[in-house]
Amino acid sequence: MSRQDFKAGDQVYVIYRNPHAVNVAHIKEAEVVEHPLHEGELALFLYDTYHALAEDDAVFSSYEEAERIYRDLFDGL
Repeated sequence: MSRQDFKAGDQVYVIYRNPHAVNVAHIKEAEVVEHPLHEGELALFLYDTYHALAEDDAVFSSYEEAERIYRDLFDGL
């Protein structure tokens, strides 16, 4: 999905890579929210932290869609 397709309040699923172990990733539920520091911008609320919503984020509207892409990317590594 494109960043423009999201609105504040949407529940989404993201493929989140562990910043300490680059070969570890998980599917996590997040919420799209208004960015608390940048008026008019959206953010992902994940792990009790706001993450700026970027165009290249792996964000999906359903768990099944996220899981399908996750398997395409990470199965067999």
